[in-house]
Amino acid sequence: MTEAAELPPAPEQAREVFGERFADAVRYAELLAEAGVQRGLIGPREVPRLWERHLLNCAVLSEVVPEGVTVCDVGSGAGLPGIPLALVREDLKITLLEPLLRRTNFLTEVVELLGLDHVTVVRGRAEEVMGKLPPVHVVTARAVAPLDRLATWGIPLLRPYGEMLALKGDTAEEELKSAATALTKLGAVTTSIVHVGEGVVHPMSTVVRVEVGESPGGVRFAAKRAKAARTGRARRRRG
Repeated sequence: MTEAAELPPAPEQAREVFGERFADAVRYAELLAEAGVQRGLIGPREVPRLWERHLLNCAVLSEVVPEGVTVCDVGSGAGLPGIPLALVREDLKITLLEPLLRRTNFLTEVVELLGLDHVTVVRGRAEEVMGKLPPVHVVTARAVAPLDRLATWGIPLLRPYGEMLALKGDTAEEELKSAATALTKLGAVTTSIVHVGEGVVHPMSTVVRVEVGESPGGVRFAAKRAKAARTGRARRRRG
């Protein structure tokens, strides 16, 4: 069993960001530092910087998520950014999408323990659930894959005129440039880089925002989505 480093006390900014859910945020941090490390969901070296680099870094994503929308956190892993976002935004309906069983088991335990009734855990890959899950307003992701590859998984899950919000680091601008052609083919109409978390995290969190038009995923995915919808309707009729 891997021995985790000691979790530092929550910074004052955490009390301000998480508000009434601060105690739940502390419990989540403890779970990441203990079970998360033991199950190999995060590395032990991440424990001393869990608050700044992970929980707060993800929670400030809420600054650019519209009110009352549906969200799918693709490749949610240990719940980042989905669970911090859920703790600060109870107005959202969030799906944590993750293919690995040991991770979905952990996510389910966290959601139940923290009483996150507006969060659902789904095991599967993005390309497998398209047409099975209702399209969402917002797709979120963090450290899942390079932007061009991430877009092929995330954008087809969006409803028309939705947006993908990807937490990225120093490579954000470079990735956005290199993915420009792929994003256009996937139905993106506007792209931008936004910095969030002023006064909370330093450096501020970098978010790549990709807004889509009426055909998220492009023509190929529109046809695939339509086929999946027809298959779903046929199954419901047979049921």
